[in-house]
Amino acid sequence: MNLLLFTRDELGHALAPADPRARHLRTVLHRAVGEEFDLGVVDGPRGKGRVTALPADGSVEFAATLGAEPPPLPPLHLVLGLPRPQTARKILQECTALGVGALHFVATGRADPNYAQSTLWSSGEWREHLVEGAQQAFCTRLPVVTSGRPLAASLADLPAGALRLALDNYEATAGLADIALPAAPTAAVLALGPERGWDTADRATLRAAGFTLVHLGPRVLRAETATVAAVAILKARLGWL
Repeated sequence: MNLLLFTRDELGHALAPADPRARHLRTVLHRAVGEEFDLGVVDGPRGKGRVTALPADGSVEFAATLGAEPPPLPPLHLVLGLPRPQTARKILQECTALGVGALHFVATGRADPNYAQSTLWSSGEWREHLVEGAQQAFCTRLPVVTSGRPLAASLADLPAGALRLALDNYEATAGLADIALPAAPTAAVLALGPERGWDTADRATLRAAGFTLVHLGPRVLRAETATVAAVAILKARLGWL
């Protein structure tokens, strides 16, 4: 944890002994009473925490001093064919760390519908992976996340006028690193298929919604690897790093 994140309601309250943040402060950072650590408010400012007491029960009491509000996340939306839960966990964490504005996990022709029933989505576990990614990146902003909607419905709600690109290994003729991009788009959308790829109907839906098919080259990558690579390339090309 490079940054310990809190909700506003948690500030001013001691961390319970079982809280991972308490264990991190005690056993990893080895903070003593009076010493500081980096903290932030979810979707709010960063600042400094100062340990005020270390009770014998393993809890941690602290005070917080906050700074200015952080800038918003880049207006980059990802539309992802719903992957296996273990893959989705990696994507949630890594894309939060990379700085993505929104993640939309959608139902597609080749996505297994059972994935939408995972406890990852039903229990709210997905949010924990956002927090982990933000703490890694020393950032407080969390992306918007939706899951389970059909592809066409999610595309209909995307920002008007956004740059729209979709990764495809089979029918794309231009590389993401090479295709001409507008100088300063107001928003960008990058669509990535499920682990078995887009089907014919998905491609038709994407093209009808104004998407251009692009590729990352001849190598076939895992969904999480392709997502990280594509986000990094597109953010770099748009100057949104």
